[in-house]
Amino acid sequence: MTNFSELNISESTLRSVKRMGFEEATPIQEGTIQFAMAGRDVLGQAQTGTGKTAAFGIPLIEKIDPKNPNVQALVIAPTRELAIQVSEELYKIGYDKRVKLLSVYGGQEIGRQIRALKNKPQIIVGTPGRIQDHINRRTLKLEDVQTLVLDEADEMLNMGFIDDINAILENVPEERQTLLFSATMPPAIRKIAETFMKDPEVVKIKAKELTMENIEQFFVKSTEREKFDILSNLIDVQKPELAIIFGRTKRRVDELSQALTQRGHSAEGIHGDLSQAKRMSVLRQFKENKIQILVATDVAARGLDISGVTHVYNFDIPQDPESYVHRIGRTGRAGKSGLAVTFVTPREMGYLRIVEETTKKRMTPLRPPSKEEALVGKQQEAMDTLLKYVHEADLSSYKVLAEQLLADNDAVALVAAALKSATNEPDATPVSITEERPLPMRRDRQGGGGRGGNGGRRNDRGGDRRRSNDRGGDRRRDGRGDRGGDRQGRTGGAPRGDRRNDGGAGRRRRERSE
Repeated sequence: MTNFSELNISESTLRSVKRMGFEEATPIQEGTIQFAMAGRDVLGQAQTGTGKTAAFGIPLIEKIDPKNPNVQALVIAPTRELAIQVSEELYKIGYDKRVKLLSVYGGQEIGRQIRALKNKPQIIVGTPGRIQDHINRRTLKLEDVQTLVLDEADEMLNMGFIDDINAILENVPEERQTLLFSATMPPAIRKIAETFMKDPEVVKIKAKELTMENIEQFFVKSTEREKFDILSNLIDVQKPELAIIFGRTKRRVDELSQALTQRGHSAEGIHGDLSQAKRMSVLRQFKENKIQILVATDVAARGLDISGVTHVYNFDIPQDPESYVHRIGRTGRAGKSGLAVTFVTPREMGYLRIVEETTKKRMTPLRPPSKEEALVGKQQEAMDTLLKYVHEADLSSYKVLAEQLLADNDAVALVAAALKSATNEPDATPVSITEERPLPMRRDRQGGGGRGGNGGRRNDRGGDRRRSNDRGGDRRRDGRGDRGGDRQGRTGGAPRGDRRNDGGAGRRRRERSE
């Protein structure tokens, strides 16, 4: 592998990259950075988790002129979550260069975004619908854009954003550099490349081979509010030596790690808001088996190479199947067996079908264990611990006490008491887990909805042309949009910003995804 110091990047960017803990470039980073630094357009084909953000982020940051207050780079991403993640990583890469950036996406108060745009950001990261909205409002001017990035282009195609992308591309200068990344290259993506890119260099990275035979794959169908108790019982029954739990958001990771700790499990969380020192500390404890459970977002888990993981729990099913493959590949390594359990809400069953088609393997439905079964698991654990002491520990200083107890008590009752004392009985302590809205309904690749879901048979593009009503929706949400998302766990509904009726079914669906 090539060291970042060999890629002809500036000292300020190199400092930022080293601060982020990166030393050697991944294949997609090495290929993209070399061509992009030479001014070439790049067509990158790589799976999620290969380091794409730094691959386009480093040359993008290098090209920014800190003295130019205009928007010089535009990154288009399919979902609000990815837009936020990309902007956070770009902020870290451009920290020493003092680059100003802004993320814009649906579901966030547009008035706040308009005010932030007046602060002259040099990089915009956003979802297609909201970028196009700002273009229409003339609050986003793209005349000085020198670098355009399309991230996860095939996912944007699947979500019905192709018209938005074409419209945005018509509003950026022809004389620019374009970097397009996609896990697959369907005809529509190739057409974009042919139409809007100039003789692009192709950087194609093969997906890591995954020995699926070594990994047992299960799914649990449950509602949001049932998920955590099922997870806690599963851990009690399955007794993982080392487990990774994946959550969709940073808030999710924080709440899960706290709740698991409350229930007596040894758990810590990692996500993008943690300092590098804290992240490394948690990972070191996990590798040394001082922590039994690691809770992580996809972004925080990128690049982790941890042997000995026995179980992976997808507390939230990922939005794309490549992320699923990357997640469960954390277990079943080096010829060892692994186990993966994915939680799916009824409305997300279409995503399960897509994952199964990608992995060419059907997941086995798993019946959630009862509290009684969880107790049996804990009792077995206590019995194993007791037997381990009998065979391995020096008990000489305790034998006199044992003989005294046996002289006055029944032997079976004493052993039962010892087991009860050693059993960490399942805890029913109430925990606070904010309910997340399900992933947007979507068609799967077969056009059907998978098991138990309608797969989102709505026309993806049906709402894309109805953006004229967007302003009214945002005015109604002024000052309240951000709080709405935090209340959803208590109200059981969608965030306030997603309840609009203006724009039709396609509009509602797209806003959830953004």
